[in-house]
Amino acid sequence: MAAGGDRDDNEKKAPRRRSRLLTEEERKLWRAVVKDAKPLLRRTKMPAAESPAAIDAPIATPAPAARPRAAAAPQSAAPRTHPPAPPPLTGLDRRVSQRLARGQMEVEATLDLHGHNQHEAHDALLAFLSRSRARGLRCVLVITGKGASPYARHTLHGANFYEVPERQGVLRSAVPRWLEEASFRTHLSGFQPAHPKHGGGGAFYIWLRKKR
Repeated sequence: MAAGGDRDDNEKKAPRRRSRLLTEEERKLWRAVVKDAKPLLRRTKMPAAESPAAIDAPIATPAPAARPRAAAAPQSAAPRTHPPAPPPLTGLDRRVSQRLARGQMEVEATLDLHGHNQHEAHDALLAFLSRSRARGLRCVLVITGKGASPYARHTLHGANFYEVPERQGVLRSAVPRWLEEASFRTHLSGFQPAHPKHGGGGAFYIWLRKKR
């Protein structure tokens, strides 16, 4: 009796719930709910090299090795350029030479070298010719003196200069040599002894080049 009584008590205490089928309205509602739902993917641990931070990070490229600088070539000294040498003395054309020999040319400026030593006379003559040419002059007279000689007053006049051994005039002998120097040739084209009325053998006509 006791066992039968216990079974009846248990059935009363825990009644079983029966499952029921969904109605048509409930099924429509459920389908509407799950229509846009997406199944969840199972997360897998990504390797550190493929993590989003590693993918988005810029790839560091090694800087190119600096090329060794080529040794600078030694700079060769620029070649020195020398100004062209002035042309040689061309002398005077026949017409000008004849007029000078006859004393028919007008002397535009005169330099008297009496009382100068050779150094002073050289510098004074070069400065005189440079100034005269800058002024546009063409015919100038340079007085040197004939020198002390018993034959000083008996020199024949002509268009050519002659070195007379018995003459002791230092400047008379030096001036023609100076006029052949490059610094003088820049300014003159020719010279010749002066007419007696302008000093004869103790002076020179100098024909200057045209002004630049």
